[in-house]
Amino acid sequence: MGQHFLIDRNIVAKTVALAGLEPGERVVEIGAGTGTLTRAISDGGTSVLAYEVDPRLRPLLQEVLADRANVELVFEDASRSDFSVLLEGGPWVLVANLPYHVGIPLLLDMVQSAFQVSRFIVMVQREVAQRLEASPGRKDYGVPSVVASLYTTKVDSFRVPPTVFFPRPSVDSTVLRLDRIAAPDPDNRARAVSLAKAAFGKRRKMLRRSLEDALPNPEAVLTKARLDPTARAEDLSPQDYLDMATTDVG
Repeated sequence: MGQHFLIDRNIVAKTVALAGLEPGERVVEIGAGTGTLTRAISDGGTSVLAYEVDPRLRPLLQEVLADRANVELVFEDASRSDFSVLLEGGPWVLVANLPYHVGIPLLLDMVQSAFQVSRFIVMVQREVAQRLEASPGRKDYGVPSVVASLYTTKVDSFRVPPTVFFPRPSVDSTVLRLDRIAAPDPDNRARAVSLAKAAFGKRRKMLRRSLEDALPNPEAVLTKARLDPTARAEDLSPQDYLDMATTDVG
Protein backbone atom coordinates (compact mmCIF):
# COMPACT_ATOMS: atom_id res chain seq x y z
CA MET A 1 0.00 0.00 0.00
CA GLY A 2 2.98 2.28 -0.56
CA GLN A 3 3.99 2.35 3.09
CA HIS A 4 7.54 2.36 4.43
CA PHE A 5 7.71 1.53 8.12
CA LEU A 6 10.08 3.51 10.32
CA ILE A 7 12.39 1.14 12.23
CA ASP A 8 15.10 3.44 13.61
CA ARG A 9 14.59 4.52 17.23
CA ASN A 10 16.93 7.49 16.90
CA ILE A 11 14.81 8.97 14.09
CA VAL A 12 11.68 8.29 16.12
CA ALA A 13 13.18 10.17 19.07
CA LYS A 14 14.25 13.09 16.87
CA THR A 15 10.76 13.30 15.37
CA VAL A 16 9.09 13.39 18.78
CA ALA A 17 11.59 15.98 20.01
CA LEU A 18 10.90 18.17 16.97
CA ALA A 19 7.18 17.98 17.72
CA GLY A 20 7.78 19.47 21.17
CA LEU A 21 4.83 17.63 22.67
CA GLU A 22 3.57 18.49 26.15
CA PRO A 23 1.52 16.30 28.52
CA GLY A 24 -2.18 16.65 27.83
CA GLU A 25 -1.81 17.72 24.20
CA ARG A 26 -3.97 16.04 21.60
CA VAL A 27 -2.19 14.41 18.69
CA VAL A 28 -3.58 13.01 15.47
CA GLU A 29 -1.21 10.53 13.85
CA ILE A 30 -1.70 9.48 10.25
CA GLY A 31 -0.04 6.24 9.24
CA ALA A 32 0.39 4.37 12.53
CA GLY A 33 2.05 1.48 10.71
CA THR A 34 3.59 -0.88 13.25
CA GLY A 35 3.06 1.51 16.16
CA THR A 36 6.71 2.48 16.68
CA LEU A 37 6.09 6.22 16.43
CA THR A 38 2.69 5.92 18.11
CA ARG A 39 4.23 4.53 21.29
CA ALA A 40 6.87 7.24 21.37
CA ILE A 41 4.25 9.98 20.91
CA SER A 42 2.07 8.57 23.67
CA ASP A 43 4.96 8.20 26.13
CA GLY A 44 4.76 11.87 27.06
CA GLY A 45 1.21 11.80 28.35
CA THR A 46 -0.47 13.01 25.18
CA SER A 47 -3.83 11.84 23.88
CA VAL A 48 -3.33 10.16 20.51
CA LEU A 49 -5.84 9.53 17.73
CA ALA A 50 -3.98 7.19 15.36
CA TYR A 51 -5.17 6.46 11.83
CA GLU A 52 -4.07 3.41 9.84
CA VAL A 53 -5.40 2.51 6.39
CA ASP A 54 -4.34 -1.16 6.36
CA PRO A 55 -6.68 -3.35 8.46
CA ARG A 56 -4.16 -6.20 8.30
CA LEU A 57 -2.09 -4.27 10.85
CA ARG A 58 -4.93 -4.26 13.39
CA PRO A 59 -3.74 -7.34 15.39
CA LEU A 60 -0.17 -6.03 15.57
CA LEU A 61 -1.17 -2.49 16.57
CA GLN A 62 -3.64 -3.72 19.18
CA GLU A 63 -0.89 -5.86 20.71
CA VAL A 64 1.80 -3.18 20.57
CA LEU A 65 -0.50 -0.53 22.02
CA ALA A 66 -2.45 -2.72 24.43
CA ASP A 67 -1.06 -0.90 27.45
CA ARG A 68 -1.85 2.57 26.07
CA ALA A 69 -5.18 3.82 27.32
CA ASN A 70 -4.35 7.22 25.84
CA VAL A 71 -4.28 5.89 22.26
CA GLU A 72 -7.37 5.46 20.06
CA LEU A 73 -6.93 3.48 16.84
CA VAL A 74 -8.97 4.24 13.75
CA PHE A 75 -8.69 1.95 10.74
CA GLU A 76 -9.79 4.26 7.95
CA ASP A 77 -8.31 6.01 4.95
CA ALA A 78 -7.27 9.38 6.37
CA SER A 79 -7.14 10.88 2.87
CA ARG A 80 -10.93 10.51 2.69
CA SER A 81 -11.58 12.02 6.10
CA ASP A 82 -12.70 15.57 6.80
CA PHE A 83 -10.48 16.54 9.72
CA SER A 84 -11.99 20.01 9.87
CA VAL A 85 -15.07 18.21 11.22
CA LEU A 86 -13.58 15.11 12.87
CA LEU A 87 -11.12 16.91 15.14
CA GLU A 88 -13.26 18.51 17.80
CA GLY A 89 -12.05 21.57 19.61
CA GLY A 90 -8.36 22.31 19.63
CA PRO A 91 -5.56 22.70 19.45
CA TRP A 92 -4.31 19.48 17.88
CA VAL A 93 -0.86 18.46 16.68
CA LEU A 94 -0.42 16.38 13.52
CA VAL A 95 2.42 13.86 13.58
CA ALA A 96 2.64 11.64 10.53
CA ASN A 97 4.86 9.41 8.45
CA LEU A 98 2.89 10.15 5.31
CA PRO A 99 2.76 7.63 2.45
CA TYR A 100 4.50 9.19 -0.53
CA HIS A 101 1.58 8.92 -2.95
CA VAL A 102 -0.97 10.69 -0.73
CA GLY A 103 1.28 12.83 1.45
CA ILE A 104 1.16 16.28 -0.08
CA PRO A 105 -2.58 16.42 -1.02
CA LEU A 106 -3.54 15.32 2.49
CA LEU A 107 -1.15 17.74 4.18
CA LEU A 108 -2.19 20.71 2.05
CA ASP A 109 -5.87 19.94 2.62
CA MET A 110 -5.39 19.90 6.40
CA VAL A 111 -3.29 23.07 6.32
CA GLN A 112 -6.09 24.90 4.50
CA SER A 113 -9.10 23.49 6.30
CA ALA A 114 -8.30 21.85 9.65
CA PHE A 115 -7.65 25.03 11.63
CA GLN A 116 -7.79 23.07 14.88
CA VAL A 117 -4.32 21.72 14.04
CA SER A 118 -1.74 24.16 15.38
CA ARG A 119 1.41 22.43 14.12
CA PHE A 120 2.35 19.80 11.60
CA ILE A 121 5.28 17.40 12.05
CA VAL A 122 5.40 15.27 8.92
CA MET A 123 7.80 12.83 7.35
CA VAL A 124 7.62 13.22 3.58
CA GLN A 125 9.66 12.46 0.51
CA ARG A 126 12.55 14.94 0.34
CA GLU A 127 11.32 16.22 -3.00
CA VAL A 128 7.97 17.06 -1.39
CA ALA A 129 9.69 18.98 1.42
CA GLN A 130 11.66 20.95 -1.15
CA ARG A 131 8.44 21.90 -2.94
CA LEU A 132 6.90 23.07 0.33
CA GLU A 133 9.94 25.20 1.14
CA ALA A 134 10.67 26.55 -2.37
CA SER A 135 10.93 30.28 -2.98
CA PRO A 136 9.86 32.24 -6.10
CA GLY A 137 11.94 31.62 -9.19
CA ARG A 138 12.97 28.10 -8.24
CA LYS A 139 12.00 25.20 -10.47
CA ASP A 140 10.16 23.44 -7.65
CA TYR A 141 8.23 26.57 -6.59
CA GLY A 142 4.52 26.15 -7.10
CA VAL A 143 1.11 25.95 -5.44
CA PRO A 144 2.33 23.80 -2.50
CA SER A 145 4.96 26.45 -1.76
CA VAL A 146 2.32 29.19 -1.78
CA VAL A 147 -0.03 27.23 0.49
CA ALA A 148 2.70 26.36 2.99
CA SER A 149 3.88 29.96 3.17
CA LEU A 150 0.42 31.53 3.51
CA TYR A 151 -0.78 29.23 6.27
CA THR A 152 2.32 28.09 8.15
CA THR A 153 5.88 28.94 9.07
CA LYS A 154 8.72 26.45 8.96
CA VAL A 155 10.30 25.80 12.35
CA ASP A 156 12.90 23.15 11.52
CA SER A 157 13.58 19.99 9.52
CA PHE A 158 16.05 17.15 9.23
CA ARG A 159 16.97 14.70 6.53
CA VAL A 160 16.18 10.99 6.80
CA PRO A 161 18.07 8.31 4.82
CA PRO A 162 16.35 5.30 3.21
CA THR A 163 18.14 2.91 5.59
CA VAL A 164 15.81 3.71 8.51
CA PHE A 165 12.77 2.23 6.77
CA PHE A 166 11.49 -1.22 5.93
CA PRO A 167 11.16 -1.76 3.09
CA ARG A 168 13.73 0.78 1.98
CA PRO A 169 12.43 3.53 -0.31
CA SER A 170 14.53 4.60 -3.28
CA VAL A 171 14.67 8.24 -2.13
CA ASP A 172 15.60 10.29 0.92
CA SER A 173 12.93 11.68 3.22
CA THR A 174 12.60 14.78 5.38
CA VAL A 175 10.92 15.36 8.72
CA LEU A 176 9.48 18.85 8.62
CA ARG A 177 7.78 20.94 11.27
CA LEU A 178 5.35 23.64 10.17
CA ASP A 179 3.55 25.80 12.73
CA ARG A 180 0.27 27.42 11.83
CA ILE A 181 0.35 31.20 11.62
CA ALA A 182 -2.48 33.45 12.72
CA ALA A 183 -4.86 33.77 9.79
CA PRO A 184 -7.45 36.49 10.45
CA ASP A 185 -8.47 36.45 6.78
CA PRO A 186 -8.93 32.80 5.78
CA ASP A 187 -11.20 33.76 2.90
CA ASN A 188 -8.53 35.97 1.35
CA ARG A 189 -5.90 33.29 1.79
CA ALA A 190 -8.15 30.77 0.10
CA ARG A 191 -8.67 33.28 -2.71
CA ALA A 192 -4.91 33.75 -3.01
CA VAL A 193 -4.45 29.99 -3.36
CA SER A 194 -7.12 29.89 -6.07
CA LEU A 195 -5.29 32.61 -7.99
CA ALA A 196 -2.02 30.72 -7.62
CA LYS A 197 -3.65 27.55 -8.96
CA ALA A 198 -4.97 29.47 -11.96
CA ALA A 199 -1.60 31.08 -12.64
CA PHE A 200 0.44 27.89 -12.28
CA GLY A 201 -2.12 26.02 -14.35
CA LYS A 202 -0.89 28.12 -17.30
CA ARG A 203 2.57 28.88 -16.00
CA ARG A 204 4.09 29.54 -19.43
CA LYS A 205 1.72 32.44 -20.01
CA MET A 206 1.99 35.96 -18.65
CA LEU A 207 -0.22 36.66 -15.68
CA ARG A 208 -2.53 38.95 -17.63
CA ARG A 209 -3.38 35.88 -19.75
CA SER A 210 -3.15 33.04 -17.23
CA LEU A 211 -5.56 34.78 -14.85
CA GLU A 212 -8.25 35.64 -17.42
CA ASP A 213 -10.58 32.93 -16.10
CA ALA A 214 -9.90 33.81 -12.45
CA LEU A 215 -10.24 37.60 -12.56
CA PRO A 216 -12.67 39.83 -14.50
CA ASN A 217 -9.90 42.31 -15.32
CA PRO A 218 -6.53 40.76 -14.45
CA GLU A 219 -4.39 43.56 -15.87
CA ALA A 220 -6.18 46.19 -13.80
CA VAL A 221 -5.92 44.10 -10.63
CA LEU A 222 -2.23 43.36 -11.20
CA THR A 223 -1.45 47.00 -11.89
CA LYS A 224 -3.29 48.22 -8.78
CA ALA A 225 -1.51 45.57 -6.69
CA ARG A 226 1.78 46.90 -8.12
CA LEU A 227 2.51 43.63 -9.88
CA ASP A 228 3.84 43.24 -13.40
CA PRO A 229 1.10 41.95 -15.74
CA THR A 230 3.82 40.44 -17.97
CA ALA A 231 5.30 38.37 -15.12
CA ARG A 232 4.64 34.65 -14.81
CA ALA A 233 3.32 32.51 -11.99
CA GLU A 234 6.74 31.61 -10.57
CA ASP A 235 7.73 35.29 -10.31
CA LEU A 236 5.15 36.12 -7.64
CA SER A 237 5.72 35.53 -3.94
CA PRO A 238 2.96 34.10 -1.72
CA GLN A 239 2.46 37.60 -0.35
CA ASP A 240 2.00 38.87 -3.92
CA TYR A 241 -0.84 36.40 -4.44
CA LEU A 242 -2.40 37.54 -1.17
CA ASP A 243 -2.06 41.17 -2.22
CA MET A 244 -3.76 40.35 -5.50
CA ALA A 245 -6.56 38.54 -3.66
CA THR A 246 -7.27 41.60 -1.52
CA THR A 247 -7.11 44.16 -4.32
CA ASP A 248 -10.37 45.80 -5.26
CA VAL A 249 -10.49 47.64 -8.57
CA GLY A 250 -14.12 48.70 -8.15
